Amino acid sequence: MASAAGPDEDSDRRNVSDAAGVAVLGACAAWSLISAALHDGRPEGVLLAILALAAGYAAGRIGGALVPVAAPAAGALAGLALTLAVPHLAPGPQFAAPLGHTGATAAVLTLSAGAACCAAWATSSPVLRLGLRVLAAAIAVTAAALGSTSGFLAASAVVLASLAAGRIRRCGVGIAGLAVTALAIGGLSWAIAARTVPGGLAGWVEAQLTRGRIRLWHDALVLARGDLGLGVGPGRFGDFGTRDAALPSDGRPHSALWQQAAEQGLVGVLLLAAVFGWLLFALWRTARPTPVALTAGAALTALAGIAAVGNALSFTAVTVGAGLLAGLATARPLADTPTPEAGQRPGGRRGAGHLNG
Repeated sequence: MASAAGPDEDSDRRNVSDAAGVAVLGACAAWSLISAALHDGRPEGVLLAILALAAGYAAGRIGGALVPVAAPAAGALAGLALTLAVPHLAPGPQFAAPLGHTGATAAVLTLSAGAACCAAWATSSPVLRLGLRVLAAAIAVTAAALGSTSGFLAASAVVLASLAAGRIRRCGVGIAGLAVTALAIGGLSWAIAARTVPGGLAGWVEAQLTRGRIRLWHDALVLARGDLGLGVGPGRFGDFGTRDAALPSDGRPHSALWQQAAEQGLVGVLLLAAVFGWLLFALWRTARPTPVALTAGAALTALAGIAAVGNALSFTAVTVGAGLLAGLATARPLADTPTPEAGQRPGGRRGAGHLNG
């Protein structure tokens, strides 16, 4: 039987993860300014995304501490309301592909489903827990109704992962699995851009992503190779990207990974990976129950997948939502009374978050 972590130990864990976050986000901001200064770039978008992520994280920590169930539930409803009020959040020309919307609509709905599932794990009321899980499922159905196939698949995956999280004994194993999944997504994206995917599979991938999107990724790869260290400068992909008039482009390669590679070089890619790594690290160190941490991690990993094939991170609503969900899942409630199903975990090592039924 694992015992609960003491207040001092929990405070130390949060201080370490918070310090890591400040260092990573500060490095991202500094590098964007350096790259922009050397290449006459436009770092405003990057700086706004960093600020939005930090603000969302802080708001999530506050809301999760005060109302650990109501805050994520309200976040889920707010995300759903946003997509219903503004159903076409993806900017610029749309790529007609079976993948559906790969922009903000899919991302916001995925984060909303994750927030609803986190709220379900945070409550001790069986009726409320069931209602919140129904809300998460309804969010996935809403994605399908809006024509966002990727949003439906991602939100459904988050709901299923959340249910499975209740059976995972050690959170570290789940977090490691999420990190490997994100790494695999990045590797597949590189293989597609470099055109090293085997012939049969290449045809299927092209049918899902469209030839235009893959061409943009390849252009971003060429730009990244041209200046591997610094890139061409933040916000300048549109100045150097494809010149093929038949390919619609809004000045972005429709991939956060390839936008970083082209505009900020290898260092930018490593910093983008570091931000994701910090979020997973914060979830691993949190004293919240294992299912809450893994549910939030699954939603953020799904967001990483969406961002790898679209420009979801270009939207303030998405970056704020990602920070908000991470903050909610790492906040320590002021009235910290563990539910019967999900106890506290000592030292961030996740021994007591297992569900027994």
